[in-house]
Parts: sequence; C-alpha cells; structure tokens
Amino acid sequence: MHPAAPPASSLLPFSALQAEILRQPSALRCAVTAAYRRDEATAVQWLLGEVRESDAAGAGQAQALAHTLVAAVREKRTRASGVDALMHEFSLSSEEGVALMCLAEALLRIPDSQTADRLIADKISKGDWRKHLGESPSLFVNAATWGLLITGKLVATSSENRLGSALSKLITKGGEPLIRKGVDMAMRMLGNQFVTGQTIQEALKNSRDNEARGYRYSYDMLGEAALTEADAASYYASYEGAIHAIGRASNGRGIKDGPGISVKLSALHPRYSRAQRARVMAQLLPRLKALVMLAKKYDIGLNIDAEETDRLELSLDLMEAMAFDPDLAGFDGIGFVVQAYQKRCPFVVDYLVDLARRSGRKFMVRLVKGAYWDAEIKRAQVDGMDAYPVYTRKVYTDVSYLVCAQKLLAASAS
Repeated sequence: MHPAAPPASSLLPFSALQAEILRQPSALRCAVTAAYRRDEATAVQWLLGEVRESDAAGAGQAQALAHTLVAAVREKRTRASGVDALMHEFSLSSEEGVALMCLAEALLRIPDSQTADRLIADKISKGDWRKHLGESPSLFVNAATWGLLITGKLVATSSENRLGSALSKLITKGGEPLIRKGVDMAMRMLGNQFVTGQTIQEALKNSRDNEARGYRYSYDMLGEAALTEADAASYYASYEGAIHAIGRASNGRGIKDGPGISVKLSALHPRYSRAQRARVMAQLLPRLKALVMLAKKYDIGLNIDAEETDRLELSLDLMEAMAFDPDLAGFDGIGFVVQAYQKRCPFVVDYLVDLARRSGRKFMVRLVKGAYWDAEIKRAQVDGMDAYPVYTRKVYTDVSYLVCAQKLLAASAS
C-alpha cells in the first residue's frame, strides 16, 4: 500500500522556491552561474587566451607612464610628513601595517570606548614596533612608533624593564587608558585618509578641493547588512538623505561630471539572499527603484555596490529589473560594481554589456579588484567546497581585471 500524497497546502512553502528553480535563465546568465567555482587553473588559462596584448610601442608607453607615476609617488612620500609618512613606514606588507589599517578603519565604526580599548589591545600587542624606530626622517612617525611600542608592550606584558625607568614612570602615571587614547587619536587621523567624512555633509565639504582639481567622487555609506526591518528602514533613510545632499551639491553637473552614490542592497533588506528571491523582488525592488528615481531627479549616478559572491546573481536580477523599468527610461545613471577577483567577472561583464544593448541604455560599470577576499576564502573552507569563487593569487586577479577592462572599453567604443 502506497502512502498517501501530502496535501497540496503542505507544499505551499516550497512553491515559490520551485518557481525560482524552474526559471529559464539566458545563455549569458548560465555562463555566469557555470563559472561560480570553476577550476582556477582552467579559469586562468582561459583568461590568458582572452587578454589582448599591447603592441611594443603601446607597452613601452604604458611602462614609461607607470614608472613616472610610481617615481613621483615615492618622491612625494619620501618628503611627506605626518600621516602620509606613517603610512609609508608601516606598509601593508608588514604585520604592523596591517594592524594599523585594521585599526584605522575599525575605530571609526566603534561608538564606545570599552570596545575600542579591547580592539587596540588586540591589534597593537602583537606588533614588532621596535624595528621601525629611526627608520623614517619624520618626527611624527618616530613619535608614533614610540607610542605604539610603549602601548604594545604595556598590553602584552605587565612590566617592561628594558624600556627604561622614564618610560616605566610614564606608564605608571598614565596607565593604559591614557596611552590608548593617544593611539586612538593617531589611528583616527590615519582613518581620515580613507574615510572622507563622518557624515555626508562633512564628506562633501572635504572633497571640494579635490573636485576643483578634477577628481570625481562616488560616496559610500559605511555600514553593515541589515539584520532587521528597522535596520533596513534606517539605512534607507540614510541613503535618501545622502542622495538629497549629493544632488544639491552636484548642482546640475550631471552623472559624468558630478558626484554619485553607491548603494549596498543588503543594507536595504534583512533577508537579502537567493533563497528569499521572491520576497526580495517584492519588497526590496520598490525601495531600490525609489532611490534610483530620486537620483534621476537630481541627475546623479547610483551604483549597485559589490556584495559577497552568493548575492551576485540576485543583484543582477535587480539590475535587470531597473534596466527595463519604463519609469527610468532615458536615465543613464544606473551603475553596477564588478569585482575582478571573482571567477565569474568576465561573464558578468558580458551579461551587463548585453543587458545595456537589450534595454537601449548606458550603464555606469565600476570595475574593482574585490572587497571580501578573506571572507570568501574562509567561507569556502568552512563549507567544504572543492574550489573557491575567487582567485587565490593577486596576479590572477590582475589578469582578470585587464581582461574585463578591455571588454568594457571595447563595448563603450561600439
């Protein structure tokens, strides 16, 4: 006797998922999906076959220009003082440099002093700061190094006789909070090299001088993915306010000459995942459209920002919906951020080029190296995957970037 079939009502929770699975994607979208975790050696070999080498004259010009730019930057850093000199001394190739960069960004996001103290203790205590003493002509760097050395050893051990009696007295009088406050101030100065402003108004003000010199800005609202609907509503209000501020500052300069904004979709919906596609398209799409409509009103660019690899195809679905929305006809300010370290990157570019042609509009595609490498590697390992969604070596990402840049330039010329 065969068991009775379950009632139709019990299958309803899976009907939406079934509909998503049975959707028939285009050939270009299938290519994107197929390249998700492709074998790295195969992917790199394919990239090498795609890249177009410059002729001898072009290669020579590029090398000469690169040499000139690097020499100028190095000369400027050699003569630099203050934070620039500190960044030059503590490069990202050293453990100390990485620790400083982590602090510089993270301290700007931490609102309470207790958590900030714990972060400083964790990052500073493990550095070999002694080797940097006297290596820079900048008084700022040497002073900062002494401060980091004192703080690092203070956190790592209960006493440090080799620092001398004077330093010991300083530590005794000042204590950990006072010294950490100095480190906190230095790291916030360093963080300001990467974060233009704490608010959009401050960022717009700080960017005026560079804009006058010809620089162009796309503003990003620092924040994490929404965990609740209240989070999403708060982030939406922040983006809305930022678009108003940027739009007024742009003052009719247009999407090319004026500033723009990048929007992180995971900040606008608490369940931004493929399993929730139907819900995302029903709830997030109207929010995104409202922001794009506001950007259209001010004639400023709005980029869909990069996310983790498992959210890429959902972002492409939303991008396609925007491309064919009749209310956005004639607006070429919709953008998409593409990450070259993903093995799917060249196929994403092909898809976006095709989407632009099918929808009869231009897109503002921003090609970057990638933003979540550590997390992507760790997640693939934790999940027990047989391959990574991103390249494991920087040189592979560089080749991918070159291939994708050539694709984009060829498409813009056609």
